[in-house]
Amino acid sequence: MRLTPLALLASAIFAPAVLAQTLSEAPTRSLGTVTVTSPQPSSLPSQIPTTMEGITGQQIEATVNATDSEDALKYFPSLLVRKRYIGDYNHAVLSSRASGTGNSARSAVYADGILLSNYLGNGATYAPRWGLVTPEEIARADVMYGPFSAAYPGNSVGAVVDYVTRMPKQFEAHVKAGYFSQPFELYNTGSTYNGYQTSASLGNKSGDWSWWLNVNRTDSHGQPLTFPTRAISTSAPAANAVAVTGAVPGLDRTGTPWLILGTATEYHTIQDHAKVKLAYDISPTIRASYTLGYWQNSSEGRPDSYLRNASGAPVTSGPISINGKGYALTPTDFNLSNEAIEHVMHGLSVKSNTRGTWDWEAAASLYSYQKDQLRAATVALPAALSGGAGTIQDQDGTGWHTLALKGIWRPAGIGGAHIADFGYQQENYKLHVLKSNIAGDWRSDAAGSLNNEVGGKAQLRSLYAQDRWALTPQWQAVLGLRAENWTASDGYTRFSSTSTANTSYGNRSENFFSPKAALSYRWSDDTVLKASTGRAVRMPTVSELYGATATTNSKYINDPNLKPEKSWTSELTAEKELASGLLRMTFFTENVHDALYSQTTFDAAANSNISRVQNVTRMQTNGVELAFSGVDVALRGLDLSGSVTYADSRIKENSGFVRVAGDTLGKVQPRVPVWRATALASYRIDPKWTATVGARYSGNQFSTLNNEDTNGFAYQGSSKYFTTDLRVRYQLAKQWTASFGIDNLNNYQYWNFHPYPQRSYSAELKFDL
Repeated sequence: MRLTPLALLASAIFAPAVLAQTLSEAPTRSLGTVTVTSPQPSSLPSQIPTTMEGITGQQIEATVNATDSEDALKYFPSLLVRKRYIGDYNHAVLSSRASGTGNSARSAVYADGILLSNYLGNGATYAPRWGLVTPEEIARADVMYGPFSAAYPGNSVGAVVDYVTRMPKQFEAHVKAGYFSQPFELYNTGSTYNGYQTSASLGNKSGDWSWWLNVNRTDSHGQPLTFPTRAISTSAPAANAVAVTGAVPGLDRTGTPWLILGTATEYHTIQDHAKVKLAYDISPTIRASYTLGYWQNSSEGRPDSYLRNASGAPVTSGPISINGKGYALTPTDFNLSNEAIEHVMHGLSVKSNTRGTWDWEAAASLYSYQKDQLRAATVALPAALSGGAGTIQDQDGTGWHTLALKGIWRPAGIGGAHIADFGYQQENYKLHVLKSNIAGDWRSDAAGSLNNEVGGKAQLRSLYAQDRWALTPQWQAVLGLRAENWTASDGYTRFSSTSTANTSYGNRSENFFSPKAALSYRWSDDTVLKASTGRAVRMPTVSELYGATATTNSKYINDPNLKPEKSWTSELTAEKELASGLLRMTFFTENVHDALYSQTTFDAAANSNISRVQNVTRMQTNGVELAFSGVDVALRGLDLSGSVTYADSRIKENSGFVRVAGDTLGKVQPRVPVWRATALASYRIDPKWTATVGARYSGNQFSTLNNEDTNGFAYQGSSKYFTTDLRVRYQLAKQWTASFGIDNLNNYQYWNFHPYPQRSYSAELKFDL
């Protein structure tokens, strides 16, 4: 399917209803600066110097097939969450206008002000902790694009996502049960992967006390995610090679012929979520809140060999012969893994809301890996099913904690010319990854000899201040400054007690300043012009600095001397209120020095993936984003909204390279497509029926810095896509609702290293009291 830019622009009016807020929960707009007002307190600054997009919990329930909290962002302009299956807990990275799905540290995700982004590392395995929020909890989700608020660290360069979860004003109870199913066909795999999800919520407010309890269980089977492969051999088979059939010929992401031998990493995951929120109104203007979140995940990754011998039995190890050529299978080609995770989150805050001259907040949070163990077999099937040697990776004790002290000063009151935000923030990160060998039973035995160990700490301390200044009734300015002190310490890498590669790293301490500025002008009663600019410094993560690892099939090379990533981002926006909605056009540019990239290349001689972190000298992104949102467009009950984004993101300077010097210059930034679009049309047929149709589009993209992966429709490739979604919701009775949904209705097969889900069905029944 080919979609031209003109066709995309023409279809923009059919895209996401993320701005169609109810009056009581909508952000109010004043001269292009968004002020958040809501029945729920928000962790966002009181004045936000840039455009925001938002969606309410009611809209999510009515229009989005949401099984995970990240689904709330599905139709936001320029955003994509790399969710591979329902319950994806370790690869669901958020990408934005000028940041791809390989850069998890270039966005910031919060829930009620508690940090969910995982800045222990950068990349697929350091996705935000989405599982600590369920869709049923969400009262509102807001997104701020770009680093234009001094209240956020440099990780906000891509986007800031803030979930506000429910806090009841009276007794309420909710129960929901859902079922989902995905028929999946790829290569020699043809199967249906099913799952279910149940949740219950209970809350009340009595006097000065409020409380909320939410529990959720997800039991999900995802489609296969990885595939053992071999380049076409020219060698004769070994004397004891087994002749096999079933290998699937194809082309890799560079267009080179290869063979797909089977599947691996087909996850069956069982996740439990529990959260307790308590709030006490110390006075009519001061509230104390405490949040306790618990999330556990038990998952099994299982493979399936396509290879069959003469008698039809599966072949999973040893020398083999395919079409008269010789190959050798390693014990980990068809890998088995078991993972057990228990994470706990605490959040405590005391906040005033006088809306007078002064307001303040003190908040602290803790995210702890109480248990985080990944067990994997190193013996071949079928022996691995009943035990044998393996490894265990243990991250127990890893985590982060934060402290934030905030103030708001309104010298002339809520409607005065100046509103100033200021504060102090501290973030502490600790990474400890211990990988050990297991000689006996990989499924249950204790850790044995050391395989490798990585550890280190990082701290970010920040002071910030910003002032919204109403110059005249038509003009407003926002000026801000953020000062940061970053330290990295106690870093080490060990491979064995006697290895010469064991390294301890020296401590680092650096200071940075990031100015911010925004200006808005009300051109007319219905038109606002805005300009924003801001500097962001994204610090290297502990894993990037110290996380060297080596296995049979891969090697990760760290760099303790990585420079922080420094970005200047600017945008120029025009917003026009229409009779039934809001039209926005934003021109944006981002200039990044020392961009931090982890690049994976394949070493054919070693039959191994080599990953290394490097600073890319300079990247430049220029683009435009068009968004529309309307309520009751053309006829009563029809909400239409949409977005189209164009981004030209290229490597301008780079002393590093992938294969040869200069091979990345002028290339497109990985995972940042030139064109993308979203669409959503929701029609309230009558008080009982709501029907919604959505669509998402992304153009061609690359995964490598040198853009050699020209075949996106392949394992490890990144392809274009166009998918459509359907949701129908019916109010059975006053307290009962039923919903049916289809994601990827047109069954588009597309890739982002792993295959995305194919056509998937969901049904749910909900009771509200």
